[in-house]
Amino acid sequence: MQTLLPTSDREAIGFATIDTPIVVQGSRTRNLDVSGKRLKMALWAIVAGFVVIGARLLVLGSAEHQPAVDGRVLNATLASRPVINDRNGLPMALDIRVPSLFAEPRRIIDIDEAAAAIRAVLPDLEEDWLKDRLHGDSGFAWLARELTPQQQAALMGKGIPGLDFLSETRRVYPAFRQASHVLGAVNVDNAGIAGIEAHIDKLYSLDVLHSTGLGRDAALEPVSLSIDMRIQNVLHRELGDALDRYQAVAAAGTVIDVHTGEIVGLVSLPDFDPNRPATMLEEGRFNRITAGKFEPASIFKPITIAGALDAGVVALTDQVDARTPVRFGRHSISDYYGKYRHLSVAEVLIFSSNIGTVRIAEKIGPTEFRAFLGRMGFDSLPGIELPEKTVSVVPAKLSEVASATVSFGHGLSVTPLQMLTGTAALVNGGYLVRPTLLKQEPGSGLVRQQVISEATSMKMRYLLRLNALEGSARRANALADGYRLGGKTGTAEKVVAGRYSSEKVTTFFSSVFPLDAPRYAMVVMVDEPQPEKPGTGRTAAYNAGDISGRIIQRIAPMLGVLPAEWENIPAHALRG
Repeated sequence: MQTLLPTSDREAIGFATIDTPIVVQGSRTRNLDVSGKRLKMALWAIVAGFVVIGARLLVLGSAEHQPAVDGRVLNATLASRPVINDRNGLPMALDIRVPSLFAEPRRIIDIDEAAAAIRAVLPDLEEDWLKDRLHGDSGFAWLARELTPQQQAALMGKGIPGLDFLSETRRVYPAFRQASHVLGAVNVDNAGIAGIEAHIDKLYSLDVLHSTGLGRDAALEPVSLSIDMRIQNVLHRELGDALDRYQAVAAAGTVIDVHTGEIVGLVSLPDFDPNRPATMLEEGRFNRITAGKFEPASIFKPITIAGALDAGVVALTDQVDARTPVRFGRHSISDYYGKYRHLSVAEVLIFSSNIGTVRIAEKIGPTEFRAFLGRMGFDSLPGIELPEKTVSVVPAKLSEVASATVSFGHGLSVTPLQMLTGTAALVNGGYLVRPTLLKQEPGSGLVRQQVISEATSMKMRYLLRLNALEGSARRANALADGYRLGGKTGTAEKVVAGRYSSEKVTTFFSSVFPLDAPRYAMVVMVDEPQPEKPGTGRTAAYNAGDISGRIIQRIAPMLGVLPAEWENIPAHALRG
């Protein structure tokens, strides 16, 4: 359709008055087409906007809230730590996420109201301290760390402006006290401060990882310990029972694989709860196995006898003169249960003769005896991963008198762990094996040193078993019937006001099982035990020995040690 404008109209709009007509082609239709296109473009733009906004909301909704102060996002997670498992894969320590409360004081409207609301949920917070934390113009102040989800929900329900939460990492120990001296603890910043936790910080260089931010939320390789929590549980229960049964001030025990050096159980009581690290500061909560040193008394006699046998200065068939006490000036050394006759080397151990042991040490000589003690590991720190350990006290040079007293476990102080590794060396073929709390994989290199010959080791196995059958270890052997233990008792008088006291003693029992094919050694100690009942004594046979027998009777089956009467039963019959 075409429309012609009149000449007057064309002149009115400034066109020349010529006879050429002006044509306007479908202007209304074209305007409708343009409007439709613009509407469609606007609708698509709106839809796209909603899609972008929705996607952003989805991202923000799924992301963890990261509080910020002065425009700086706070690091919402403390350093991660590796899971710690026992040798069978049972978790002993792991991380969980917990909320921690902080305030932005400059955003607090009413300090008194805010403090009252917070203390309604967290009544342990001191009021004046809390108000002081809420006062001021700072942008960040910690109020409470490691809260429960219930506490967090209650505080959020108060609707207090200026309060917020950070998600932190908290270390949790499911077994509570059972392995406290093995595991140690971490501080509020999740850094290891004791036990294997402190060792892990060095093992993984966690301080470097955390300072660079690489250790946060990191999936670190789990750490497998040599500890067997089944054994740990038995040790903890039996030693706890000993504290009550013998009214003792402390008790401790540890079990080692004599061939690999793996510690499968270690308990020292009193202990602490690693979930509450402050409890480790209570009196007496130190690790007596690695950080305590004691006169080992008669459990040291097998060490002396082994040194003499290995040096070739005595033989099992030799007779030792034990008829009279050994005199040094005005002092003399006698026997608790003296036979006062010639004794064989085996009888010296069976009757726990101080006199006989001194005579054997004299045959070695002070210089050679002192060198032997060094080879047996009594000069160095216990070679274990725990930071809680102490150096033994052994005279640098032995005089005739010092050699005599040291031979039966007096005049020196060593750790129970050193006695454990020394005892293991007596029966494992003569190797001093480095103890470890880390699980050893088959084929991994063992750190060990030959300290006595295999022939001497065989003789010591015979003597220790004989002592269980006829000597001071008879009670323990009866309680662990069938598991062929061998061992030695030791009772050390404690020094009170500069003098030895017969009323306060520390008792020990060192043992090995099964002695026909030695696999495990154990040392148990009881500090200041009392007689269990009238007619029994406070010497080691009546407490540390009995404890050891009960422990072996329970843990031997767990460790795959069969009682003697089962040894000839076919394996398929045992499997049922």
